[in-house]
Amino acid sequence: MRKSLHKQREMIEKHSRVGALFKEFILGGQDGLVNVLGVILGIAIATSDSKLVIIAGLAAAFAESFSMAAVAYTSAKTEEDYYNSQKKQEEYEVKTIPKKEKEEIYDIFYKKGFRGKLLNDIVKHVTSNKKVWIDIMMADELGLSNEFINPVKSAIVVGLAAILGSFIPLTAFFFMPINSAIIWSLIISAIALFITGAVEGKITIGKWFKRGIQLAVIGMVAAGIGFLIGKILGVQV
Repeated sequence: MRKSLHKQREMIEKHSRVGALFKEFILGGQDGLVNVLGVILGIAIATSDSKLVIIAGLAAAFAESFSMAAVAYTSAKTEEDYYNSQKKQEEYEVKTIPKKEKEEIYDIFYKKGFRGKLLNDIVKHVTSNKKVWIDIMMADELGLSNEFINPVKSAIVVGLAAILGSFIPLTAFFFMPINSAIIWSLIISAIALFITGAVEGKITIGKWFKRGIQLAVIGMVAAGIGFLIGKILGVQV
């Protein structure tokens, strides 16, 4: 029975990590698309030079990808390191001051509504297994989850997503005259952002259509800022 529950818990944790990676992929792609869209539209309006737009867009895409991958790695590593340091502290306290730690387990389950013999039995059962004891202390006392993402996986997923997202607004400039490319870049980017937002809304059990519209609007606002900057620079050239 205990083995079956442990296996079930591992499956839930694995599913949670996959879901978290998928969310990171969406966010990475979204950020890459929006940032590069703003950059290339500003340059396109300012210079009317497709070659310059492509060069600047590629530079921005790869810089964005590496930057976001580094941030994702650092963030995930910091979360993992903090969890492990707190876990070591809890292990030390369980070993050196078990009576106090047992009282904390008592308080945790008392607050959950357990009383009397049932409460005492739960405390006895939990504290008979140090792994379970420490896991409960980590989750209920410190509010920390061990379902963090592997830092390397996080960096790879976010970096790849950012580079893929960055190429969505840039692709049109490889095949079309610059004026047509600007229009198609906006259309394709708006559609991609809407789809991304809709998927994100579905994952978070939100209103997918509303989230899709929100994300598309945010992207177009970024594009509008790029357009205005390009206009200002274009006047000065």
